[in-house]
Amino acid sequence: MIKFILEKCVIVILTVICILSGFQKATAQSRPLGSQYYENQYLSNPAFAGIDQGLNLNLDYRNQWKSVPGSPVTLNISGDYRLERKRIGVGLDVYKDKAGLLGQTHIKGSYSYHLPLYGDNRNLHLGVSLAVVQENLDESNIIADPDDVLVELFNQRKSYLEGSFGIVYTNERFTLQAAVPHFGKLFFRKNEQNTINGYLYLAAISYKIGTDLDVLSIEPKISFRAAKEIDNVFDIGTNLKLENNTLSFLGMYHSDNSATFGLGVNYDQFFIQFYYTSQLGGIRQNFGGDFEISLKVNLLRDKK
Repeated sequence: MIKFILEKCVIVILTVICILSGFQKATAQSRPLGSQYYENQYLSNPAFAGIDQGLNLNLDYRNQWKSVPGSPVTLNISGDYRLERKRIGVGLDVYKDKAGLLGQTHIKGSYSYHLPLYGDNRNLHLGVSLAVVQENLDESNIIADPDDVLVELFNQRKSYLEGSFGIVYTNERFTLQAAVPHFGKLFFRKNEQNTINGYLYLAAISYKIGTDLDVLSIEPKISFRAAKEIDNVFDIGTNLKLENNTLSFLGMYHSDNSATFGLGVNYDQFFIQFYYTSQLGGIRQNFGGDFEISLKVNLLRDKK
């Protein structure tokens, strides 16, 4: 009975978060990697660390606005593992981003706990992360005095710690989640002028229709990302998979007038996916789209 009451409370709380998030502004915005919508949700919410069986390794590479010199380039390597008997998950994420002269390296470790609730396949997942973040300027490409004091002072800035928290409710088909990916920035460093930032609030709901054994399964999803000094961003779309996940197709529309399309191929333990994000209007459509390639490898999975 306690687990049943807890389950209902969690659903209500997360639903309220998803609704209220649409009426508030937060701080900072960057376009998320396409893989974190479905295939690697651990990137945006630490509660997903170890949510699936086995050891999951992921590699992502993205090039934004390729036609523009110094366009943003992102490399991300992550892994998560479930300690089944202890209901514990652990994760490690290394993120490197460069946009023009500005770069950021982000190394994050995560811990999660997966609690079964009342009824079959109903679970509550809680996760926290701690990261070390370092920002720098590429001195080799600066057209200025090589002894510029400002550049030297920028690169002498110390690394700082960043934290995140996430909560997820799942049953056989339904996933409801909320996360604060940049806990320190939101509550302790509101006035700090960081060069490369990410969104601060995340809320999402998805519902899976069909199973992996069906000829076709789809999973519609609505998510919200909070931003600073620009409109908050809503994402709405779906992921479509053929039997045994042999092929997958993703389509997401974003309220910042852009859209992401994905094509994935699965073979045994390997899953490779290609993403393309196109700007549908505004000045950014002249810069070209974003191309991303993602590789996922699943190891130590029980094949029974």
